[in-house]
Amino acid sequence: MMPHHAPAVLFGMDPLWLSSVIFLATYALLISERVHRTVAAMLGAGLMILSGIITQDDAFDGVDFNTISLLTGMMILVGITQRTGIFQFVAVWVVKKARANPGGILLTLASVTAVFSAFFDNVTTVLLIVPVTLLIVDKLEVTPYPFLFAEIFASNIGGTATLIGDPPNIMIGSAVGLSFTDFITELGPVIIVIHLAMLVILYLRWGTHLKTSAEARARVMAFDARSSITDTRLLRQSLAVMVIVIAGFILGEHVGLQSGSVALGGAALLMLCYTIGREGKVQGTRVQEVLAELEWSTILFFMCLFMMVHGLKFGGVLNALGQHMVEFTGGDLQVTTFATLWLAAIASAVIDNVPFVATMIPVLQSTAPHMGGAEAITPIWWALSLGACLGGNGTLVGATANIIVAGFAERAGHPVSFAAFLVMGIPVLLMSTLIASVYLYLRHFA
Repeated sequence: MMPHHAPAVLFGMDPLWLSSVIFLATYALLISERVHRTVAAMLGAGLMILSGIITQDDAFDGVDFNTISLLTGMMILVGITQRTGIFQFVAVWVVKKARANPGGILLTLASVTAVFSAFFDNVTTVLLIVPVTLLIVDKLEVTPYPFLFAEIFASNIGGTATLIGDPPNIMIGSAVGLSFTDFITELGPVIIVIHLAMLVILYLRWGTHLKTSAEARARVMAFDARSSITDTRLLRQSLAVMVIVIAGFILGEHVGLQSGSVALGGAALLMLCYTIGREGKVQGTRVQEVLAELEWSTILFFMCLFMMVHGLKFGGVLNALGQHMVEFTGGDLQVTTFATLWLAAIASAVIDNVPFVATMIPVLQSTAPHMGGAEAITPIWWALSLGACLGGNGTLVGATANIIVAGFAERAGHPVSFAAFLVMGIPVLLMSTLIASVYLYLRHFA
């Protein structure tokens, strides 16, 4: 197979094989976790350029700046909003509404985590919810593991429902042109079903066995939710801007306004609200604080990952993989859809779903001509989203949110073992993927 475009490869080497070796070596570094994933991606992107597979201009052409803009804008929005204490307020509020009953708290905190993960991102959600959860279970004198597992599962499930809930969805939506409305109308219903099924599993496994004393419940009921709110004015501004941004996501698709522009515009507006009317030095300090909290390593990771995938495209690798996939599935849309769903779910349980999805997007795009065109393969994109996001619940390393929660638990003296998580994670993964399979069949093939 001839490469797509790689005229000046180092020492005249085959660009298909060279780009494959660079990408697989980078993937091995990512899986080993011996090298930080951002450093690994930088090395991989650099080698794609230095080896001559792509030029520097080609590399930057391969970066999906809509995805980068959407990620950056949402990070700024969440970073400012979390300063108001709204996440902690909601967590304490629902605990008190559950009358400090451990079983009720288990279900309500899981549901709150799922909702927040859909409209913010799941990593930020667990960063803010888990510390409050650990404080609550400590006061209740109950084991934290059911609550931590519930919040991990809920964050990955809830994040699947919207364009902005999980990075794979951001990437798929940007690459294929699927809107915020498309995601929430297509995936929202099945995610509700999956979440409810997950709650049933959690309650049967733990809910009826969680007991605490009247004294412990009284301590939790004494919490004052309103004291969590640190800036009422900023809270009103943040909520108003978030409403505008969500409306922009929904309406933007009708006027050609991309989600990245909406997110950055909303971020700029909230930054203005956060800094306006203050002295120049204070404004500068606030801007620096917000920007310092951005996950720059994640943003750079995405950019370098896009460059590497572009190198695979120029080397002819993605076209070859697409042809092999068509041969394997016989070009059958239904077979390809379910193969994509289960492959994504299993792969995302053991490796980072972001590089997996980044690689799969152009591979699947290359199969479109064999299956009736870009519009015809829409079910495959929903399968990729469901599999990649829900697969994160399979193992402790399946998603970034899982690792963050495990870190909090370990620092609190409650380490989460890989095997213990697997016992609950695999059933939740299988249940979720089976429900998704039934939904995709009924929605697109029945």
